[in-house]
Amino acid sequence: MTITENAPAGAASESGAVEHVDVVVIGAGVSGIDAGHHLRERFPDKSFVILEKMPGRGGTWWTHRFPGARSDSDLFTYGYAHKPWRGPSIATSEEITNYLDEVIEEDDLKAAIRYRHEVTAASWSSSEHRWTLDVLRGDTGETVQMTCDFLWMCQGYYNHQDPYRPEWPGTERYIANGGVIAHPQTWPEDLDWEGKRVVVIGSGATAATVVPAMAEKAAHVTMLQRTPTFVAAVPKTHELAVQLRALDIPEDWTHEILRRAYIEQFNELTRMCLETPDEAREFLLGEMRPLLPEGYDVEKHFNPSYRPWQQRIAVVPDGDIFTAISEGRASVVTDTIDTFTETGIRTSSGEELEADIVVSATGFNLSALGDIPFTVDGEPVDVSQQITWRGIMISGIPNMAYVFGYFRHSWTLRADLVSDLVCRLLAHMEAKGATTVTPTLRPEDADMEIRPWSDPENFNSGYVMRSQHKMFKQGDRAPWTHMHEYAEERHTLPAADLDDGSLQYR
Repeated sequence: MTITENAPAGAASESGAVEHVDVVVIGAGVSGIDAGHHLRERFPDKSFVILEKMPGRGGTWWTHRFPGARSDSDLFTYGYAHKPWRGPSIATSEEITNYLDEVIEEDDLKAAIRYRHEVTAASWSSSEHRWTLDVLRGDTGETVQMTCDFLWMCQGYYNHQDPYRPEWPGTERYIANGGVIAHPQTWPEDLDWEGKRVVVIGSGATAATVVPAMAEKAAHVTMLQRTPTFVAAVPKTHELAVQLRALDIPEDWTHEILRRAYIEQFNELTRMCLETPDEAREFLLGEMRPLLPEGYDVEKHFNPSYRPWQQRIAVVPDGDIFTAISEGRASVVTDTIDTFTETGIRTSSGEELEADIVVSATGFNLSALGDIPFTVDGEPVDVSQQITWRGIMISGIPNMAYVFGYFRHSWTLRADLVSDLVCRLLAHMEAKGATTVTPTLRPEDADMEIRPWSDPENFNSGYVMRSQHKMFKQGDRAPWTHMHEYAEERHTLPAADLDDGSLQYR
């Protein structure tokens, strides 16, 4: 793969032509770096660039700078198949970005990544068989253009600039009286919580991360949740990894053994949650009870009404949040907010929670393809009216693939599968002499039931339900479905038929 040197996007050549590359990857996070690795390895004669609107690499791991920011998936599966993970199973954001830096260096991707380059529009021309991208350069403020044959969307699914912020009464008077409200996605670098009273609103993975981290220095941290979340304590370092490393087993062996062990463990938990949810519920609650003080109301604070894995299970390394609760440094209140007061929050039951700092760990909003406006031959594309092809491409949009990982398993397991399929598709196009590939419904799909992006019976977290209206749809049959589990897709995606009529080549 030819890497285009780190010249400004849209820089004119001596002939004045707009810069053109074979493939543009949008996003230099986990997915984009993975795409770069696969392109570099599989296509030495193609040119590509990775455009990243942030000043640095890492995506989520660049933007999430709140206390304790870490993975909530094990790194043996969150790490790449091609790059053995050598650290603890649950890693900090710094450890993860150091790992990504190693991949960038080893794959010689540094010159391909252009930071502070935000794609603001993407236009496809069927007559030219290419995309034209408007790119806002953060370093100069100018908008330039570049073109490519294939567009690979690896921007993730967070809207980092606009996290979910519910409106609560009384916030103005709380702030006017000196109170501070912080959101994890826009964390203030100078926020000092040592010796302060903190209330963290929320119950998901972010809240479960922030609470024990802030409790190390705060006077006290209260997690205020409307409804509970299942929480699972896992060892920060897997015992098997310790044993294998003590035997001086090669790191790539250790990585593969632990990777398979974690995959099988999560496959079994997922199976239990789907097939015997009552058994899964008792298992999860039974694992929590010994980690909390005797008589603690686990049913009230950690037993949600939904089926296990219908929303994400919050993973906590070495049960750190349970330790903070047991030691009295943190507590949980399950209630709704009546109003903010001058000194904190009053709950609907009348309890007063004093707070110098309130952390709104209330989640985020999804971003459909980076919220970039797409046009095809001059016509705007409403992605909410289109249908996914295997959770990788979208009907009616030529030469474009996107990466969306798993909700239950590690994101990167799917990113690797998608990268393999996209590269197989690019090679297939070359073999056919095709310049364009477009997912298109077949005649036999005419009566297909169109379903929402996410089936609430399968997965119904708040950020998913809030964003259904702007996400693309799915059908009732292959290849127009998505959100399958890794246990299935590890077989179906490598075997996907690229000539079943659902992809139109020209």
